[in-house]
Amino acid sequence: MTKPDSHEAEALFTKLDIEFIRVLEDVIDVLIANGTLRMTDLPIEAQRKLNERKKNRARLSDLNLLDDDEII
Repeated sequence: MTKPDSHEAEALFTKLDIEFIRVLEDVIDVLIANGTLRMTDLPIEAQRKLNERKKNRARLSDLNLLDDDEII
């Protein structure tokens, strides 16, 4: 097996980061849903970013441009 070059390694980590962000988003949603965490417990910037992602995900879902498992 050959060692990936720096471009391949960067692309791999970018993909992993994007997937991990979706996992974190799902974990936050579960924690909020079960009352362990309130949205207001998060810093204002985190709240803003989460809300922005939710709005965009809902908009893309409404347009049928995004599968539930697809990452944005």
